[in-house]
Amino acid sequence: MGWDNPRLDGTAPLARESGAQTAGTGALYTAEERRRRDESVWTTIQGVLAPLQFLVFLISLVLVIRFLMSGDGAGAADTSVVIKTLTLYTIMITGSVWEKVVFDRWLFAPAFFWEDVFSMLVLTLHTLYLVMLFGSFGSVEARMMVALAAYAAYVINAGQFLLKLRAARLQAAPTNTVAA
Repeated sequence: MGWDNPRLDGTAPLARESGAQTAGTGALYTAEERRRRDESVWTTIQGVLAPLQFLVFLISLVLVIRFLMSGDGAGAADTSVVIKTLTLYTIMITGSVWEKVVFDRWLFAPAFFWEDVFSMLVLTLHTLYLVMLFGSFGSVEARMMVALAAYAAYVINAGQFLLKLRAARLQAAPTNTVAA
């Protein structure tokens, strides 16, 4: 079943063309999606969690690099990556709820399809780190390299979302028309 086919309950999905924007308008959100986005508590939750996750990322990145450079602080680095992973899981779960509220899809809404695809890579790498940590697979150094790969993917993914946020703000900005 394709993404734009009717849902299993027989109702039609929200009117939206496949791709990242509303058909013909270049708009990120339809008027109804924008209303739901603006009225949803999940928008505020995402707005709080995103910078919190970034702060946790920065602290953890420093601790991971410190360990890789000096060999000191493996426990602190591991703890920080676990906390970063938990914040990632939290923002992914709440982001999925946000997508359901705004776009009537738990994930892979056309407007955020590629961001969600890349988020799956970020989740996979963070989860691999946890498997290595709690399953005692590989060396500490190998685990920290997986953390760095996860963090590189996270930075790319965060950039995707920042570009989308900018696009949404530009869409919301009133157009300045000059009368002739």
